[in-house]
Amino acid sequence: MAGGFVGGEAGKRAASYEWKYTSYFILACIVGSLGGSLFGYDLGVSSGVTSMDDFLKEFFPSVYQRKQAHLHETDYCKYDNQVLTLFTSSLYLAALVSTFGASVITKNKGRRISIMVGSVSFFLGGLVNAAAVNIPMLIIGRCLLGGGIGFCNQAVPLYLSEISPHKIRGAVNQLFQLTTCLGILVADIINYFTAKVHPWGWRLSLGLAMVPAVLIFIGGIFLPETPNSLVEQGRLNEAREILEKVRGTINVDAEFEDLKDASEAARAIKNPFKNLLKPRNRPQLIIGALGIPAFQQLTGMNSILFYAPVIFQSLGFGSGASLYSSIITSSMLVLGAIVSMIVVDRFGRRFLFIEAGIQMIVSMVVVAIILALKFGHGEQLSSKLALVLVLAICLFVLAYGWAWGPLGWLVPSELFPLETRSAGQSVVVCVNMFFTAAIAQCFLAALCHLQWGVFVLFGCLIVIMSLFIILLLPETKQLPIEEIYQLWDKHWFWKNIVTKDEGYKPSQQGTV
Repeated sequence: MAGGFVGGEAGKRAASYEWKYTSYFILACIVGSLGGSLFGYDLGVSSGVTSMDDFLKEFFPSVYQRKQAHLHETDYCKYDNQVLTLFTSSLYLAALVSTFGASVITKNKGRRISIMVGSVSFFLGGLVNAAAVNIPMLIIGRCLLGGGIGFCNQAVPLYLSEISPHKIRGAVNQLFQLTTCLGILVADIINYFTAKVHPWGWRLSLGLAMVPAVLIFIGGIFLPETPNSLVEQGRLNEAREILEKVRGTINVDAEFEDLKDASEAARAIKNPFKNLLKPRNRPQLIIGALGIPAFQQLTGMNSILFYAPVIFQSLGFGSGASLYSSIITSSMLVLGAIVSMIVVDRFGRRFLFIEAGIQMIVSMVVVAIILALKFGHGEQLSSKLALVLVLAICLFVLAYGWAWGPLGWLVPSELFPLETRSAGQSVVVCVNMFFTAAIAQCFLAALCHLQWGVFVLFGCLIVIMSLFIILLLPETKQLPIEEIYQLWDKHWFWKNIVTKDEGYKPSQQGTV
């Protein structure tokens, strides 16, 4: 059933699914979603620490001297230093590599174990970074942090999608994005205060990464495994017991049969990564594994998060004001995530993608125009223009916060059938981290050389990705996760590809 070849019977069972909110389910969602806080905390802390004078004097004195030389000027190139950006991007390269190991553990040992392994790696990374005395120690610590993020980003979206009832899967999955955004906000607030602690405030910011790692590990001890994973491992009795607990009813026969059907299809697949290349999985590969995770980074959002304090300082804001502005933008991200959780299962994924695309394009145009006309001449922006610039960035962040941010993890996690879900999510994380690292490494250099044109570039990319969503992504709201495969043979474009699979049987199509 999971691959679309078991039959249409599963489509008739969804109406028989029963569930209600239980304390067991709520606890599982809260603990599981904490994995996003690792990703968020690092995004926020990295951006703040790289703008702290004490950190720059310790490890990047040339950047500090250049910054001081242009202290009261606008300068696109203040922070253009490839070793400094390597401090940020090395984490994402490590996450890219680690996600493939995470795939094996997630599939064979379960989602819960992967989350716990990730928390241990992240803890060690925070410890090494806090104690760093040279750049190699910083990079090693970042790589350990990256290993933790690779494991958690691979497992947490899957965990939340599988543990949740299909009617509210969108909102539950977006707890990952909410905790990510809260992690960013908390990190920005911490940076605001630790920047005033001389000369070791940056160590405190980096070391506090160990706190969410400890919370996740302890919570993971009590975290239930998903029924989908337990069935996949052949632990049927335990899977049934967990399913009854998280659904709050013993009437789970219909959903449990769907899980067993999906597991049978999954066990028939010996090489899930190779299976991703088959025509019947082409939509998931193009949309879920390649398109959405790449486009999520090409919006330019993470560049703004990475370097928000740096950007605002380069725009002529003072050090304290730049960190304060970062707190404002990260608050917009949290607000966007909350809005998305409320409306995603009502208005759908496509609506949010398209609306946000329009809002983000307009915001980028405004930013580009202001910078093109008034920035880069060695003068500070006027207070009115600076306010408009911050408002435009906030509207951009808000749109990203309710669309490409949460949906960039939600949609891929629900598109893959069980037979390729773990492998597919690994490719999602790999592609996401590759583009995250590439943009982190290139953004400040691009800002230096393209100047305001870099924001025009991001705006053009958002136009392309919005068209990609309009043309290729069907709506998935409120569909059981093991039945989403049925959408492809109804889609105007994908039906011409999935039906070419040699094992495809048109008479067995399900109904959406």
